Amino acid sequence: MNVKKFIANSSREAWRQVREALGPDAVILSNRNIPDGVEILAMANEDMTTLVAPTGARDPSGRPQAASLQQQSGLPPAQQPRRPALLSSPPAQARPAREGAPLLDQPGSERSQARAEAAPAADARVWRSRTRDSGNAQRRAAAPAGAPQGQEQEQDRPRSALPEFDGKDYDEILSEVMSEIRSMRGVLETQLAEISWGGTQKREPLKGIVLKEMLAAGFSASLSRLITENLPANSKSQDIMFWVKSVLARNLNTLANENELLENGGVFAMVGPTGVGKTTTTAKLAARCVMRHGSGKLALITTDGYRIGGYEQLRIYGKILGVMVHSVKDETDLRIALEELKGKHTVLIDTAGVGQRDQMVAEQDAMLTGAGVDIKRLLCLNATATGGTLNEVVHAYSSSGLAGCIITKLDEAATIGNVLDVVIRHKLNLHYVANGQRVPEDLHVANKLYLADRAFKQKRETAPFEFQEGELPGVIGPTAMSMNDKGLREVSFG
Repeated sequence: MNVKKFIANSSREAWRQVREALGPDAVILSNRNIPDGVEILAMANEDMTTLVAPTGARDPSGRPQAASLQQQSGLPPAQQPRRPALLSSPPAQARPAREGAPLLDQPGSERSQARAEAAPAADARVWRSRTRDSGNAQRRAAAPAGAPQGQEQEQDRPRSALPEFDGKDYDEILSEVMSEIRSMRGVLETQLAEISWGGTQKREPLKGIVLKEMLAAGFSASLSRLITENLPANSKSQDIMFWVKSVLARNLNTLANENELLENGGVFAMVGPTGVGKTTTTAKLAARCVMRHGSGKLALITTDGYRIGGYEQLRIYGKILGVMVHSVKDETDLRIALEELKGKHTVLIDTAGVGQRDQMVAEQDAMLTGAGVDIKRLLCLNATATGGTLNEVVHAYSSSGLAGCIITKLDEAATIGNVLDVVIRHKLNLHYVANGQRVPEDLHVANKLYLADRAFKQKRETAPFEFQEGELPGVIGPTAMSMNDKGLREVSFG
């Protein structure tokens, strides 16, 4: 038996050397990566007969060994069938060759034992190699007679040294495995967070009280957990809520002075979903501008051509204030209207309400962007909406940037922690809060300390929806994956 070693820069080149030296039926004994490239140990197919003992031969243990294919058939050598290229089953252990044949190693040696243990893997490689070569031979036989020689060689070339599993390549298998690992990691982190919080709740009951209060106020579980885990040590119950409110107020960005908006002027557009109070908010802001600069310095524009009575509602407000209202339908009309009103100190645009999942959000954004004027967008956030809905709204309307936001319907909300959480998480500039329908009385400059205090003092009829002590670990567990949110990483504790 003659075992040959082939070394090449790539698997493809090594396979080519094996076929040229030993033929397409060569037996691959090993295939491994080395510093210089790839190393393959192979032997000719004919030399495999030296590993099969003659009929009736017995190994030292007394068990008869299998006869060769020639001896089993009883046919003359010229009529013998060719040895099949596919090994039916790998040998369970290394067997001694017939007497007088060369051996790779002496039986019982460490090297022989190692080769016996590696036999299944080596035979698996032989099986894959011969399967590919057999398939290539069949394709060559089935190919048209006039097929180009280069095409035949391309079919002979092994596609990859890596195996395929159920029709999937190595990259697909690796992607699925990594996905499973990430899923297992998420489950493990969730369970560990639940166990950890259960122990924390027993050792530090004050943290459980703070967490329960924040969840009842409408704040998200992830923000509540972050603030609770950073509570100052040795705090007293009467002081701890003051600290929580101060942290929330510190992370709310509000107008230091209303003059920043009214004195500088410019073009402002109220944007947001349907029913958040954009038209009423526009009228309230218009009244403030008229009281500050007079009706001659203000202009109103509406793009709401979809809602019945939308234009009429703003026109009535404009008539009361003595301000002309312009209606536009598209980007061209808006550009012409803004060109005519460029001498105005302030221009307020009331846009059509569009749901955050509607493709018209992008169309409306394109209209405002293509108007040729720097239009500052003010997003109206409905305080009665859930935190998840508000989060979607911000993502949908912030593609071109937001100059600020206005919280509406504050008087209708059972909790306001949800909207404050979104403002903090997205670092929005909070300009005003609206708490009623009166124009202009029910529009106020945002006061961060007042809002943080009101979040916990507001009367709530939400007892059926509040979490109990035993439910808190289950609420904290799923937050393990959301603690790396960029908005939370930027929360300041002073």
